[in-house]
Amino acid sequence: MKKLITILLLLGVSQLHAQIYLDPDASIDDRVEDLLSQMTLAEKIGQMTQAERNSMVSSELEDIKTWYLGSVLSGGGSTPTPNTAEKWQEMYNNMQAKARETRLGIPILYGVDAVHGHNNLIGATIFPHNIGLGCTRDPELVKEIARITALEVRASGPDWTFSPCITVPQTEFWGRTYEGFSESTTLVDSMAKAAVLGYQSDSLGPQNSILACAKHFLGDGGTQNGTDQGNTVLTEEELRETHLPPYLSAINAGVGSVMASFNSWNGEKCHGRKDLLTDLLKTELGFQGFVVGDWNGINQVDGDFKAAIEKSINAGVDMGMQPYDYVSFIQKLTELVNEGKVSQERIDDAVRRILRIKFTLGLFENSTASATLLDTVGCATHREMGRRAVRESLVLLKNDGILPLPKNAGKILVAGSKGNDVGAMCGGWTITWQGQLGEITEGTTIYEGLKNALGSSKVTYTSNSGSIPDADYAVVVVGENPYAEGSGDLFNLGSNGFDLSTADKAMVTAVNAKGIPMVVILLSGRPLDIRPELETSNALIAAWLPGTEGGTGITDVLMGGYNPTGKLSHTWPMSFDDVPINYLSSNSGKVALFPYGYGLNFDNVSIETTGENNLTIYPNPCHDYVIITAGFDTESQMRVYDALGRMVYHSGYYSGQLINIPVKEWKSGIYTVTLQKKNEVVSKRVIKN
Repeated sequence: MKKLITILLLLGVSQLHAQIYLDPDASIDDRVEDLLSQMTLAEKIGQMTQAERNSMVSSELEDIKTWYLGSVLSGGGSTPTPNTAEKWQEMYNNMQAKARETRLGIPILYGVDAVHGHNNLIGATIFPHNIGLGCTRDPELVKEIARITALEVRASGPDWTFSPCITVPQTEFWGRTYEGFSESTTLVDSMAKAAVLGYQSDSLGPQNSILACAKHFLGDGGTQNGTDQGNTVLTEEELRETHLPPYLSAINAGVGSVMASFNSWNGEKCHGRKDLLTDLLKTELGFQGFVVGDWNGINQVDGDFKAAIEKSINAGVDMGMQPYDYVSFIQKLTELVNEGKVSQERIDDAVRRILRIKFTLGLFENSTASATLLDTVGCATHREMGRRAVRESLVLLKNDGILPLPKNAGKILVAGSKGNDVGAMCGGWTITWQGQLGEITEGTTIYEGLKNALGSSKVTYTSNSGSIPDADYAVVVVGENPYAEGSGDLFNLGSNGFDLSTADKAMVTAVNAKGIPMVVILLSGRPLDIRPELETSNALIAAWLPGTEGGTGITDVLMGGYNPTGKLSHTWPMSFDDVPINYLSSNSGKVALFPYGYGLNFDNVSIETTGENNLTIYPNPCHDYVIITAGFDTESQMRVYDALGRMVYHSGYYSGQLINIPVKEWKSGIYTVTLQKKNEVVSKRVIKN
């Protein structure tokens, strides 16, 4: 009997020693191989499966245990009730507890679309969308924003964000244009590395870092007509040159996951392309993390569901994002392995990649959200960083000298429904998938920002263009309503989709008719046709989608507390007919209203009259002719240059002259008028329609 007990004890000790994967001091590779060697096929395929949280409510999370699920996600707007950080923690902890009940106790990865802050959570800091951050040209700022986002996400539980989006949008027709940093591959490249380092910290694993996901691989920003999930028609050389470099930077920065793209490349869905996901991404670029599919992206591959799974997994998708049909995915993938259509080696490779990330994150040691981080969500320090990001992202497109507004400005009118609307500043992917207007989360509107800075008695507000109150200055806020993905595609809407709304146009017209000096603030996820507003306003600022701190950051610039530095991250097309237009592409006669990199500050002259020596240009924009006059009292030289710097007009000029220049034959675009006497130069811009 004593001998039997000894044998059993030795067996127990041996079994304990065999659990290398539970030993935090063992190498990650050893832990992965030890765990993989103990897993059944069902457990492996479970790790390759991601389900949506809402789909598991009826099972009371038992599906995590039943199907050995490797991951759960919250789709846009999929939140616990109430939508608080504490409730998120409770949900996350309950799911991880259920995962620990499985035979091997493998924790889940919980993914969220935290694409401009923890944008699913009410009360979190919402930063400018990427199109605005691209205008900052500041990778260190992007890194800090990603670091703060990681803190706020981890504070609520989740350990994985489907970000950064390192697409290179090539047309403003695309509804996801604002998710990309720029049309410039080089600029996106620099931001990709910064964002990954911010999310994942110097070493992925601590409580202040989360798993990043570079998306969408590959070519999503280059689809024909900007159709979401459409077809990108490019040669391999063109695809590599424009869309690939940011991924290499993300990989070099250590990104742990990459999301396959919905789009096709030359007619074949990216989810099913082995040449992209395995040969290029994993083999050539050396990506060591795992590839996750997009929302039901596998389902879009040719063939029935089973055939689509076979093609996608063999192509290199390691984890299927199957929000509601995850059970069918598991069953069919199991059949494919048993039939020899997906090899055991391919399964092991996928699971090995996923497990490596889980060990690196430290989830086997600690998969419980920490209550000590709750105070970081939406804290004052984070909101101050949001305010800074807004200031740096604003692009001053026009200023006739009205900005900055004087400290003793008198009465300021904020006009337009979006002037007092947090949802309009945040755009899509905020609290809900599509976003929505209204007080959707905590933030400071433009009206509130000015009122807080100047006092309630000096700032009034109206959304009624039929009744404009008296004021010394007006800040008119116009722009797009929130949207996300295909809902924002413009090509099929024609030119009306590229214009401001009737209500916005009416407000600008009404304020102008009242004779109030006017600054127009444009809230949008892309450039729009703003020629009428550019002509009518005294100043115009592209504010993009600035997030919850939009009101404070915009107020800082309006009142002169910050001199704008933002430069356009996209070429601004003149009209609907001039899309697409990109600074490095052959644009077939397309015309830019503003070139890539354009942006004024308070020290620049602009389109209209400024300064002691008036240089007056009218009409502006012009079509058939332009009249120029100035206040120089001595002979000077007047020159006009096109957008490429070529001189198109030159003459001597004497004080008081009215120079009438025929411009009908000029190409549409922006021209610069310079007037020089000795060492003094005045220059202004004129638009030719």
